[in-house]
Amino acid sequence: MNGNRGRLRSTAKAAATEYLRRHHRHGTGENQCSSALVNHFKAPVSLFARKGAIAFAGAFAHHLSSVGSYVFKTYGSAHLLNNCRSSIQATVRFCTLTVSKDDVSQPHSSTPEGATVVDQKPIDFTKLNINRLPTVMIIGRPNVGKSALFNRLIRRREALVYNTPDDHVTRDIREGLAKLGDLRFKVLDSAGLETEATSGSILNRTASMTANVLARTQFAIFLIDVRTGLHPLDQEVGRWLRKHAPGINPIVAMNKSESLHNDINSFAEAATEVLKLGFGEPIAISAETGLGMTTLYESLRPLLESYMNKVLDGNSSQDENFNQNCDSCEVDEESKVPLQLAIVGRPNVGKSTLLNALLQEDRVLVGPEAGLTRDSVRAQFQYQGRTVYLVDTAGWLQRGDRQKGPASLSIMQSRKNLMRAHVVALVLDAEEVAKAWRSLTHAEVVIARQAVEEGRGLVVIVNKMDLLKGKRNSTLYKKIMEAVPQEIQMVIPQITGIPVVFISAIDGKGRGAVMSQVIDMYKKWCLRLSTARLNRWLRKVTSRHSWKDQGAQTKIKYFTQVKARPPTFVAFLSGNTKLSDTYVRFLTKSLKEDFDMGGIPIRIMQRSVPRVAGGNSSKNSQSMGKTVERTPSDKRSVIV
Repeated sequence: MNGNRGRLRSTAKAAATEYLRRHHRHGTGENQCSSALVNHFKAPVSLFARKGAIAFAGAFAHHLSSVGSYVFKTYGSAHLLNNCRSSIQATVRFCTLTVSKDDVSQPHSSTPEGATVVDQKPIDFTKLNINRLPTVMIIGRPNVGKSALFNRLIRRREALVYNTPDDHVTRDIREGLAKLGDLRFKVLDSAGLETEATSGSILNRTASMTANVLARTQFAIFLIDVRTGLHPLDQEVGRWLRKHAPGINPIVAMNKSESLHNDINSFAEAATEVLKLGFGEPIAISAETGLGMTTLYESLRPLLESYMNKVLDGNSSQDENFNQNCDSCEVDEESKVPLQLAIVGRPNVGKSTLLNALLQEDRVLVGPEAGLTRDSVRAQFQYQGRTVYLVDTAGWLQRGDRQKGPASLSIMQSRKNLMRAHVVALVLDAEEVAKAWRSLTHAEVVIARQAVEEGRGLVVIVNKMDLLKGKRNSTLYKKIMEAVPQEIQMVIPQITGIPVVFISAIDGKGRGAVMSQVIDMYKKWCLRLSTARLNRWLRKVTSRHSWKDQGAQTKIKYFTQVKARPPTFVAFLSGNTKLSDTYVRFLTKSLKEDFDMGGIPIRIMQRSVPRVAGGNSSKNSQSMGKTVERTPSDKRSVIV
């Protein structure tokens, strides 16, 4: 009996070696490798899609266990990577041949006893509501490529990526919609974890914030750097995960694997070493080049489908009742476009504190240190039935204070978010205003003017008013509330009626006032007026305007609005005349006063309507025809 077992083992090893030798340069892929091994041994098989593992059932299962280690040690994942690079991008998987003792005792069973077959309905993630999608969080130690993987999944370069081994670029939790094939899920980019950080430090605060957000997520991707192998910090992060998220079994991903695609032994050693974490078999990916995304897709899909089946089954009855009773509500929701609000300002004026106050949760990192925020953090919340997207930007630095590296990238990202926003909230520091005796610095004037030039709604928020309370500062408090709106109007004369809100974000006061002004500004920004109403208004405005010379008055044939967001109007003029700058300012001021459009930029364009030459010639021809007809009259003949 022992001799037969030895011959079977040698035959299995020889067959596997022969197959891999034949297909070494053809890139046939791992699935074909597995099926060919099955054909060689003619054993009954059962496949299940959990990390591509293959369970061989039948009498030969016990003898094939020796082939798995031989194939893995000889060729490893690097062999699969080389073979599949040209045909299937990002296919890196580790072949494992698992054997159950019950398979030997039950040779005719088609599935292992431990494997449960669940009849799950296929789910189209592209048609699901974004609020129902599962959440996947990317965690790991610093500088392993978490932000690069985040950008790869959302298909945009939103998170800052910079090679700073001694510094932490990402400090806040970023949220985005991942698009991995036909999968859709919410993905979170987190800061690098260092569990031994001192209490009260930035790293300690980021770790506690990550733990709070991780408690509300369903899945996690544990990212490590394959070039350095299993780092001691990786083991600390693994212990931290078991402590703060015991119900989450993360997917371990070895990032930056493209650097070792020619080194077979390094891949095998790294994979064996990563198994010490105890989270299962790792997958090899490259967030920079996109390798391994297919493997990540196959690892995530069964988990996400299982979760969504439970969610949809539990909420199916509630959704039916909701759809029957709230059909009109759905129409109203679809008619409302999400509001984009960007919070901008100089460093350490309370932008992140204001975002946390609006969200009513600790969403971003705050502290007395200046320049804490580097990434522009985007968050979504509902306010009075309207979807609002908040963007917390990095502090706007002076031109001479800019530094190379993450600081310069933060400034560029802040400018992009200002251009994408609908309404811009410019935050000022009340204490600095009181000390400097001026409302706006040069940097804040630049921000305000750029927002106006881009056609965005502008709301000025004076924060930290709690520092000016008390009997001593009562007079100063009143002077600031009176002087700031007047000075803003003098510095930014292009727009009249800019709303100014005085709040204390750290105390949570002023949230309702800020949101009411923002929504009111957004409604004005989206205002549309009919052409008939505008022309009636134009006649009234023209009649009350005093002209020195009536002959110099430019005639406007009609006035119409061509677009909103911001409101843009066109004045059609007769001939080649143009409106004077004084008249344009008069029309702009009249529009803001009569239609309550203060605080938003208004654009007025001019178009001339040339006189048609054909119309004059036709009139002349008609007059000439009339003359010819009158020629044979008696009176004309007598005169002749």
